[in-house]
Amino acid sequence: MSQIFPGEVFANTADFDNGIRQLLPKYDEMLAVITRCLPSRSSRILELGCGTGELSLKLLKHCPDAQVIALDYSPRMLEFAQAKIASAGYGQRWTGVQADFGDWAINPEKLNIGRELDGCVSSLAIHHLQDEMKLKLFQRIAASLHPNGCFWNADPTLPESSTLAEMYQAAREEWANQQRINLTEVRAKVGQSSTQGYSSQDQLATLETHLQMLTQAGFKTVAVPWKYYGFAVFGGWL
Repeated sequence: MSQIFPGEVFANTADFDNGIRQLLPKYDEMLAVITRCLPSRSSRILELGCGTGELSLKLLKHCPDAQVIALDYSPRMLEFAQAKIASAGYGQRWTGVQADFGDWAINPEKLNIGRELDGCVSSLAIHHLQDEMKLKLFQRIAASLHPNGCFWNADPTLPESSTLAEMYQAAREEWANQQRINLTEVRAKVGQSSTQGYSSQDQLATLETHLQMLTQAGFKTVAVPWKYYGFAVFGGWL
């Protein structure tokens, strides 16, 4: 099995866009919710862990004047995202930066991102950090947003009990069966994740823990605009 960075999921980058939609129920709906949570007038948006650029593309369409700065530590993901976004005609409004957002949380001076962001977003990336680092990242995000800025994250969350964990897994299996998806075939394309920087294999926290950390980081309003079993979109405003 091929060694990959956390978040790359598939050994072949070209398998990601289709494969993630087969592994995760309602993937596009989840990204659409994040996109709607950002005001369309936003001008500077930071994306943490941009992957193949699917969320970036939705943000660029939704926010016609926005510049999107996208961080990812995977060169192959950035290259794939750059080509996709350029092909869609948004290349002038998107900047991909090879960087570890865990490192940015601790050493912000390494990246010239500034402190006047309208919004920050992430999907399927922050759950690779330990909880201590999640909190430091949330604090860094809060310090980088302007006073009315917002942050939204889509991630798997830790089930609050073993009963819920079983129920969530059963729901995913049922969904896959309804879609006639052969999960064995899809999972065969998944690579073996290795630690990269501050990220490693899944290090999930409960939804309540995330909301407490956001409050501790300085977000005055926290919210969960979307949840589907073990996946959630959560965040808030300063």
